[in-house]
This record gives sequence, structure tokens and C-alpha cells, in this order.
Amino acid sequence: MEGYLGIIVIVVVVALVAAGGLFLLFRPGGKASPPPVEPPATIPLPEEKDQRPAAAPEEDQGATTTVPPPPVPVELVKEPEVEVPPPSAGRMVRLRSRLARSQSSFGRGLLELLSRDRLDDEVWDEIEESLITADVGVAPTQMMVEELKTKVKVLGSRTPAEVRGLLREQLLAQIDPGLDRTLHIAKHGERPAVVLVVGVNGTGKTTTTGKLARALVGDGKKVVLGAADTFRAAAAEQLQTWGDRVGAEVVRGPEAGDPASVAFDATAKGIEDKADVVIVDTAGRLHTKTGLMDELGKVKRVIEKKATVDEVLLVLDATTGQNGMRQAQVFAEVVNITGIALTKLDGTAKGGIVISVQRELGVPVKLVGLGEGPDDLAPFDPEVFVDAILGDD
Repeated sequence: MEGYLGIIVIVVVVALVAAGGLFLLFRPGGKASPPPVEPPATIPLPEEKDQRPAAAPEEDQGATTTVPPPPVPVELVKEPEVEVPPPSAGRMVRLRSRLARSQSSFGRGLLELLSRDRLDDEVWDEIEESLITADVGVAPTQMMVEELKTKVKVLGSRTPAEVRGLLREQLLAQIDPGLDRTLHIAKHGERPAVVLVVGVNGTGKTTTTGKLARALVGDGKKVVLGAADTFRAAAAEQLQTWGDRVGAEVVRGPEAGDPASVAFDATAKGIEDKADVVIVDTAGRLHTKTGLMDELGKVKRVIEKKATVDEVLLVLDATTGQNGMRQAQVFAEVVNITGIALTKLDGTAKGGIVISVQRELGVPVKLVGLGEGPDDLAPFDPEVFVDAILGDD
């Protein structure tokens, strides 16, 4: 019995020792668990530590080269530079040579005829024909010829200087230097002066409006433009271009809109901006369209609800000759025309239209277009005009 007990005790002791060993072997963090440690796999070698910092610059460098370039600054649309036009004074003198080139054949022909030793009926007929061909008109021509005949008889013999003086005197008398050719553009207190520009299609009406605005800005005036020609698609854009060049405000309306409404808004804008002058460009309507002519009268009446219409300029093409007379007469029946702007005078030898249009309407030519340039619109000067026709002494 004692022998069995001893064996049991020994077995229990061995079992306890084995259990303790197993506990020590598998407990966490135990020193006897080398497999989890694996120093070479978990502890970076010194070379690896050195390589990591070395890799950082490469990563930074890579980042620098792959970052998109800085955004290009947005290029702002450059507004057109506002021009400073020359003043209107003296323009016709500067453009005299251009006028002389187109009118010299007319003047030289008359001087040559009047300088002949013998002035018979045949020569006087030629003189009369030259004047009529130049669109002086029949009645003014007959009057000039009669006056010249009388003066020639009184003088007897004639020197070239005397002939030139005779012709100059007669031309000036027909053009009438005494007519008031000033543009009425003085402000009425806080209200601007209003200029209404009228005329048929193709006479250069919108261009004349833009050139007039340019001339007034050159004279130191603040100008507002009204694009009341709503029937021609390009008219408003054309006027906008003229306004942008000199810094003039342009009031526009919808295409095919009410012209009277645009004219009213332009006048109101002129009052609001304390402008000196409002220039309203109307549609280039045909003078045979009664309804459209009535509408032109409406435009004038609507403007007069806000301000006074100080000038009504009729734009005529000098190359149309006597056909322009009918145009002028019909417009005069609708609105009270105060002045004529005669365009394309540099491109025709029919300068006598100045005489005939004034005689028919009793209205002075105030402006003349002497070229295609922006500053080729000039205040009409009768003496410069006649001297350009006759040439230098």
C-alpha cells in the first residue's frame, strides 16, 4: 500500500512540473517564445533607416515635378482706348486741298470761259451749262449769269484776277455767308440740347451722327447718343462703335423696337448724366413711306416731352444732286429742319448742290463731309468752299 502511495505522489509531482513548464512556455511576453520576436523581420536594419530619409527627397522631388503648373492669369478683355478728337474749329481749312481736288474742274472751267477775249452768247451758254451741271440749279444759274454779264460790260477788259473776283463774288452771294450756320447745342439749365439727325437710306446718316459726336467731344462737350434706328440691324452696333471710341454713352433698344421710346430714353439719360448734347440717330426711312415719315414726327414729339429739340439736321448725299431736293422738301414737311449736313462732297464736282438746297429750303448747310476719315466732318465755311472751287490766286 505504501508503495502505491509513493507512485501516486511521484506521478502528481511530475504532472505539476509538466503543467508549470507548459504555462511558462506559452504565456504572453514570455522569454521562452522566440518565434514571435524574429528580430531581422521586425526591427529595421540601420541601412533601411538611412534609406527612408533618402527616399523622402525623391518623393518631394517627384511631387514638385508632378504638381500642375500655376494657373495662367485670366487675360482681361481690354476696353478700347478712348480717343481725344481734335476740335471742330478749322477743320474745313485743313481739308481745303481735298475739297479743291474734287471741285477744281468746275472752277477752272468757269474761270477759263470768263477769261476769253470775246464773251458772246455761245460762251455764256457754256457758262450757264457748267453751272447747271454742277447742280447750282436753274434759277440761281440764270441769276448769276445775268449779274456776270452786267459786271463784265462795266469792266470792259478783264484781267484774270478781276475775272476770279467776279466769279467769287457771285458764288458767295448765292451761298449767302450771312446765314446762321452755328449748331444750336447750348444747354437749357440742367437739360441738354437735343440734335435730331434725319435722312434717307444710304446718305451716311449714322456715320454723320458718329462723326458729329466725335467733333463735339473734341470741343469739350459731354455727349449721349440715341440709336433710334431700330430697323437696320447694324445701325446700333455702328453707333456703339463710334460712341466707344470717344467715351460717349449710347442708349439702344431692341431690334425693330419703338424708335420714339429709344429717343425718349436717350433724352432722359442725357438729363440724368448732365450731358451737354443728346444726338438721336433716326431710321433711314424712304421719303415716300408716309407711315414712316409720320413716325419721325412722333419721335420729335416724344423727345419734346423731356427736352427741346434744338437742331434737326437733314443728311443729304451730295452725289444725288437735284434728286436730293425732293428728299429735303418732304422731310421739311414733317419736321422743322434747321440745317443740312452734306456728305460725300469730296467725291463729286457738283458742289452747286450747296446753293440749290439752301435756296429751296431756306435752310443753311451747316456741316460737310469731306472724306471717309473720322475727323472729316467739318463746319461749313462759305469762303473756304468758294476759294477751294476757284483754286489759289
